[in-house]
Amino acid sequence: MRLLAIGDIHGCATALETLLGFVRPVPGDQMVTLGDYVDRGPDSKGVLDRLIALHVAGQLVPLRGNHEVMMLGAIEGGWDDLRFWLTCGGVETLESYVQPGGAPSPEHVPATHWHFLKHTCIDWYETGKCLFVHANLDPELPLHVQPPAQLHWECISPQWHRPHVSGKKMICGHTEQRSGLPLNLGSAVCIDTWAYGDGWLTCLDVNSSEYWQANELGETRQGRLEPSSEFRALRSE
Repeated sequence: MRLLAIGDIHGCATALETLLGFVRPVPGDQMVTLGDYVDRGPDSKGVLDRLIALHVAGQLVPLRGNHEVMMLGAIEGGWDDLRFWLTCGGVETLESYVQPGGAPSPEHVPATHWHFLKHTCIDWYETGKCLFVHANLDPELPLHVQPPAQLHWECISPQWHRPHVSGKKMICGHTEQRSGLPLNLGSAVCIDTWAYGDGWLTCLDVNSSEYWQANELGETRQGRLEPSSEFRALRSE
């Protein structure tokens, strides 16, 4: 059985489908998606449709990212919350739910999608060796008391990163690696490799350290985790 983590998708349904076809998950494999399924890319609706189907099939543990938090806040809060989300990619998300020329509105998002974001997605996931979060962790606090702002919004920094007190490896997204390569700090791995930009969508087998990548052009590539240059630099100081 493989334990597969998938980084920030951001509406890139073509990259997601290409990646799944490349990785070829089988029954028994478990996938953990790290959040930020919506916004900025062209097909957030298609991404959520696919993730919901994977969850129903029993293969997916979906985490909630800051963009899901913003999307939920846009309908549960006031005008300022909606405006904030729209400026952070919400316009592209709503456009994926209407035909070309139609007027985008939260009313077009089906109830199944709202339910998935609010009730199915979780804020963290833990296995015997790894901690899965969207953004980051306070290294001194157990998972169940982590501040939501830390889990959803705090960027990871090689200079300030400290291993978690549990001794487990953190697998996260959120902090864009515009090189297109995962950031491997030993005790933490960030696999947000800028899928919606000119980068890649990454799937990491956390047990073997093998990873696979796909982009919106339908291209693929694969590799194995190596210590990042930032980590090597810190170790040499």
